[in-house]
Amino acid sequence: MAIPLIGMQVARKIPFDDPQVLFGMRMAYISSQLICMSAYYWLSHKIKTKNDTTVLKYVEPSPPMTNEPGKLVTTTNRDYDLAQSSSGLRSVFMGVLMMCFLHLYMKYDAPLFLQSIMPLKTVYDNKLVQIHLFGRPATGDLKRPFQTTGFMGASTNAKTDAKSIKEAEQASVKKEQ
Repeated sequence: MAIPLIGMQVARKIPFDDPQVLFGMRMAYISSQLICMSAYYWLSHKIKTKNDTTVLKYVEPSPPMTNEPGKLVTTTNRDYDLAQSSSGLRSVFMGVLMMCFLHLYMKYDAPLFLQSIMPLKTVYDNKLVQIHLFGRPATGDLKRPFQTTGFMGASTNAKTDAKSIKEAEQASVKKEQ
């Protein structure tokens, strides 16, 4: 939380009027994004070489404000991790598109500094990076499916207990009949 606040204060002091400073910030931003993309591609490669086919069953939470039961998901650790990795890579691409709009079209220069730092922090904090690249065990906070927080801190966690899985299986069997 402190990094964006401090980063915006530092970005105000950077003289973006100087073409050399602006060029340097652009290169820092491009380098940062290339490092992030490389990390996600390397992560995907590590996941594919491990080929962990352990079955992962969980009940996906239902959308908020609906009475629908959660949906049962049966996958493997490999497929789950690849989906999470591609989601991270997609977020990097969306950030690049947003930054292109802000910098090239709207002519805002200050976000270049902050967006040179934040994606690297995001990649470092990514749970898959912690598991596959740093070798931490997939227990506790790093246990699949990963715990997420939704809008306004609402929990959108998948249920992995046997009772929830059995109820979801029975609901899907009833729905098919």
